[in-house]
Amino acid sequence: MMQTAIEEILKHVREGERFLVTAHENPDGDALASTLALTLALREAGKKVEAYNRDGVPDTFKFLPGSDSVVSELDSEQQFDAVFVLDSGDLRRAGNDLQQRGKTLINIDHHPGSEFGDVILLDTAASATGTLIYRILKAGDIPISRNVAVCIYTAITSDTGSFRYSNANPEAFQVAAEMVDCGVDTWAIASHLYESQPLTRLRLLGEALQTLEISPCGRFAAVTCTLEMFSNCQAGPEHTDGFVNYPRSLEGVEVAIFFRQVRDDAVKVGFRSKGLVDVGSLAAALGGGGHHNAAGVLIDGDIEAVHKDVFARVQQLMP
Repeated sequence: MMQTAIEEILKHVREGERFLVTAHENPDGDALASTLALTLALREAGKKVEAYNRDGVPDTFKFLPGSDSVVSELDSEQQFDAVFVLDSGDLRRAGNDLQQRGKTLINIDHHPGSEFGDVILLDTAASATGTLIYRILKAGDIPISRNVAVCIYTAITSDTGSFRYSNANPEAFQVAAEMVDCGVDTWAIASHLYESQPLTRLRLLGEALQTLEISPCGRFAAVTCTLEMFSNCQAGPEHTDGFVNYPRSLEGVEVAIFFRQVRDDAVKVGFRSKGLVDVGSLAAALGGGGHHNAAGVLIDGDIEAVHKDVFARVQQLMP
């Protein structure tokens, strides 16, 4: 089934000339780096490719080759032979109008339940969507340049938490090693991702850590960013990447939660589990999605009500 999907994708690549490559809004490292890996590889193969993300490129990832070519708006008349939607468990996270942008909608993802598209390449065991891009390029004998390798390596190292998470499987290390053989400077990437934080992010993190709340049982914990905190620090959602890992790092905590207020009446909730609790199922029950150990959902309601409801639901899941 998976090989069939890859062959069908390569058929569209061979026969098409104009492609759109995109991923979910508020892109993380895997989403953006996978977008650029596929974009650059197809461009280097002589195709005309538009890289798009409606939220643009966060400052953290502007070091990636090709990031300056990512657009956040598309002309109303732009049409493509195929549209690639990457790392988006739900098409709405990338843009509902994408279905009408191309003759074929190709969904490449590793999130459970990602079922939209005319062609679906889904492997929930893959360490990152960047790994799936690697498989496509290798199967099609499409050369992997150093720039493409930088993007694939970044996708994998980002989504595996620098190879610390349970999705850091043998394939992740094998592909990463091959990317290093292609000329990737691992320290340079680590420096960009973890050692080049803007002051704005640290100020926001300082405020978020003040909100740290640990459940009475000590098994789950949360931090919060409110609209007022964003305003005080002159920060945006792109500055919150990784905040959920701080409560997760506490000894004894099995589930970490990050509450990010997006409107007065809506809160984005991110979950991280150390393995005993399936936060993917929890997020799905709330209308979101994700993996067993990492998931998220947008919930309507004021932040106090959302916080209370989520804490009660997580408490029920504690083993």
